[in-house]
Amino acid sequence: MAEPLKNLFNPDLIHSMGQHLARIDGFDRAAFEATAVTGLGDLEMMQRSAQIAKALAASLPPDFPAILGPLAERLHPETQNPIDGAPPDDRGLRGWALVPVGTYVATHGLNHPAQSLAFLRQMTQRFSAEFAVRPFFRDHTGLTLEHAAAWVRDPNFHVRRMASEGSRPRLPWGIRLTTFVDDPAPLIALLETLRDDGQEYVRRSVANNLNDIAKDHPDLVAGIAACWLQGSPPPRRKLVSHACRSLIKSGHPETLRVFGYGPPDRLTTRLDATPQTIALGQTLTLTATLSNTGPAPRRVLVDLVMRFLRADGSHGAKVFKWTETGLPPGKPLTLTKRLPLRDVTTRRHYAGQQFAALQVNGQIVAETRFELQLPAQPLP
Repeated sequence: MAEPLKNLFNPDLIHSMGQHLARIDGFDRAAFEATAVTGLGDLEMMQRSAQIAKALAASLPPDFPAILGPLAERLHPETQNPIDGAPPDDRGLRGWALVPVGTYVATHGLNHPAQSLAFLRQMTQRFSAEFAVRPFFRDHTGLTLEHAAAWVRDPNFHVRRMASEGSRPRLPWGIRLTTFVDDPAPLIALLETLRDDGQEYVRRSVANNLNDIAKDHPDLVAGIAACWLQGSPPPRRKLVSHACRSLIKSGHPETLRVFGYGPPDRLTTRLDATPQTIALGQTLTLTATLSNTGPAPRRVLVDLVMRFLRADGSHGAKVFKWTETGLPPGKPLTLTKRLPLRDVTTRRHYAGQQFAALQVNGQIVAETRFELQLPAQPLP
């Protein structure tokens, strides 16, 4: 079994942080380590990081701006390595040790944004500052965008990525940047500068930012996709495809047209589910048949949409990618998918009628149903 992520924040890491920070005048190493490790084993991952950050704040001298220089001097000298969570060594702080450092700066540095942003630019070269920079995008939007405009041209790829990843409107686990949720226009120039970055790590961040924007402004992202795909090199096409993944999955018509998927007309389709009655824990087999009755080949994007019964009697949809292929005239295509029916972390099944639908180029073209039975519960 894999080691729980929360164990990344452990007494050894705290001890290593204490060794490096002890070189800062006025830092109370003993108090830091004692406070940071107290009850650590009872805390979850982000609770551990928050506790270490609080211990750090309580143990450093109170003059925040003055502490940034000595803190920067404790950073590891290597700045071009992958962000792999490597622990600190005798040369300086890096990896997960910098998560609570970033929290400390984000919490205590909002009244000193220029100095804090300069520090985060250095810190992100040793471990991502994508979460720490978000309060500055929120509370000092204009100033942080000015810094980001310089970051996108920085020689260090970690800094370039912070401009796109840190500004994502809906970054998972991060605070929501409602300013950019409402109006993402200020982000587009940053993303355009980075769209052909030499690092896939950066380009993938650009795609994730656009995917965030697409959740609130789908037509805007479809238009950007159409523009960026014109004469695009393969890496940019990959970026655009990844950026539009949610729009494609949801069948957004304009996005599908951008990728060459027209309306699913002149098709005959069928979808069957076997067995018609199935018990939880068994595997459902879905068989789809598609035939192109038109005179020319068609590009088809085929998805399976499962509508599982919820506790309140409604049905919630879950889309499974199936295939992307060409469909020549008069030559039927048969697809088969086996779907194990079992409870997972994000979905619990309920007994009763369930539905399966065949989605082609974003539109439902065939549907079937089946009955799900749950195992009998033992009597108390």
